[in-house]
Amino acid sequence: MESKKGFIPYKQPVYSEEEMIERSASFYNEMNRRRSVRFFSKKKVPRQVIENIIKTAGTAPSGAHKEPWTFCVVEDPEIRKEIRRLAEEEEYTNYHGRMSDSWLKDLEVFDTDHVKPFIEEASCLIIVFKQVHGFDEEGGKNRHYYVNESVGIATGMLISAIHNAGLVALTHTPSPMNFLEKALNRPPNERAFLNIPVGYPSDDAVVPVLSRKSGDDLIVYY
Repeated sequence: MESKKGFIPYKQPVYSEEEMIERSASFYNEMNRRRSVRFFSKKKVPRQVIENIIKTAGTAPSGAHKEPWTFCVVEDPEIRKEIRRLAEEEEYTNYHGRMSDSWLKDLEVFDTDHVKPFIEEASCLIIVFKQVHGFDEEGGKNRHYYVNESVGIATGMLISAIHNAGLVALTHTPSPMNFLEKALNRPPNERAFLNIPVGYPSDDAVVPVLSRKSGDDLIVYY
């Protein structure tokens, strides 16, 4: 069949059912090992690894292929120190007034509070920004579509790529997060979406005992 103008042929490798089951099970088992980690080694991750991880996230689908995301890699110790200071100010207010009693109760299993040393300890921060709109060649607004959905998918792929590289990460959401836009002097069309410390786990890293949904709690067939 002749390709339409602006299109190119696409072929996906075809696996047998046995291969598909094996590959899907292997990937699930690997990803089921993934945990959010709050205890980081200060060992540096090679920049090429970080770049590959982010490029993987950039392969995510997006509304009208607008790719409404920016990934800021923060390594500078002084900037990270300031980000930690600002984050802990917001987190202190969260833990001492903003959060409901039920929310605080749900967080007890994680033994966490407003103090966030991982911001400075991890190899780097990957701060994900969503672009609420773009700009055309004249500087006017260029509409973006399904921004939260698109950036959410890209972030999920980012987290998977981090784990695949043998690293750990934490999805840190100090709400509100507009201090990140100011700390990094981001353009007015960008909003902070997630702060993700990335690196190697510390030798004494621990994670809470948790279980994940499975079976009927996870899947509904119609």
